[in-house]
Amino acid sequence: MGSENTQSVLDKKYKLIYGAMFMLTGLTVLVFSIVMGKSYELILRNTISGFIISGTVVFMLTDAISRGKGALSYENYDKKLPFVICYFAGLILSVVLPFVPNQFWPYMALFVILSLFSNAEIGLVSGMGFLLISVMMEENGGIGELFLYVLAGAVAIAMFRDLKETTAVGYPLAISMMMQTILLVAYDVLFQNRTLSFNLMIIPVLNLMMNLTILLIFLNMFGVYVIRKTNDRYMDINDPEYSLLANLKEKDKDEYFRAIHTAYLAERVAHELGLNSRAIKTCAYYHRIGIPENKTKWKDVEPLYTENDFPVEAVEYLHEYIAPKKGSARSKEALTVQICETVIASIMLLIKQNKNATINYDDLIEGIFKKKRESGELMDYDVTFKEFDTMRKILKREKLYYDFLR
Repeated sequence: MGSENTQSVLDKKYKLIYGAMFMLTGLTVLVFSIVMGKSYELILRNTISGFIISGTVVFMLTDAISRGKGALSYENYDKKLPFVICYFAGLILSVVLPFVPNQFWPYMALFVILSLFSNAEIGLVSGMGFLLISVMMEENGGIGELFLYVLAGAVAIAMFRDLKETTAVGYPLAISMMMQTILLVAYDVLFQNRTLSFNLMIIPVLNLMMNLTILLIFLNMFGVYVIRKTNDRYMDINDPEYSLLANLKEKDKDEYFRAIHTAYLAERVAHELGLNSRAIKTCAYYHRIGIPENKTKWKDVEPLYTENDFPVEAVEYLHEYIAPKKGSARSKEALTVQICETVIASIMLLIKQNKNATINYDDLIEGIFKKKRESGELMDYDVTFKEFDTMRKILKREKLYYDFLR
């Protein structure tokens, strides 16, 4: 009950914040349009555009939030404030930048920052919105600079949309800087009626240096405080001695060892299939964490995951596994955990019945996979026959590990 009240308060708080984003954007554009001496027609156009831009961004945000955690990148569903801060910073920049040469605008970096604190689509739309405000506020704003920064921002968002701890940022940075250079030359330098000289390139070069500096600083901070923090959390909760697992061991040793062995196999399969092995391992460890207390429904176990700050991806897999949505395809991650658990549970049951039993692991695994195929259960999963066959081969290779279950 307490968590529901807290969530309700948070929802109301962000509704007010998003309402403020909508109103302040239009009013800010209105005030600066008047201060900059725009005509009545331009003031009206700019103000209407400001409200439309902010309204679109707010709608996209609330729509993404309503669709669940997967609609926003990284942990942005749970941590919405960074985007709000960046949005207001972008709004201020959008009305200040018209006072400096447009070749010096740092919009490429802003596009990336906005997208990483929301998702690629919202980052692109909000970045384009701020850019449009800047162009409208200029004395002689043109379509060339609009295309320049939209294209550069779109390329940069594409390059940085899937950051991981192991991602090497050198290649994405090089591509983004190269595209920014080409576009600055194509849309600006070529159209200046001046002799090609070093002075002509000073501002574009400063633009590149500024964007590069901002991106390097931001990506480093984002890696430390967002990506690495999530990975560190996985290291904590995927430790067999973590408090939740330690409690499970005390209450039900069979369930504890079932979870440990399932997690081992699931991680092996995930590595070979190129899946998120840490999130899958978490799902394998904790999808039956409530069994000793007869807690099998999602509403009963969800507080355990949220109170222990489980990463977003792990919670999504656990939710899908425990309470799958009817009529929608289930993921190969869920199938991986299910098959690995079935194999471990079957072997543990046979050993419990007869500790010295001779088990033909190949036949056992073949039987499990054959049953999955013949029952038509695979139709419920987003998995190819090749991936299904790969799972079978990997599990057959683990015969030596199965002997440790005795």
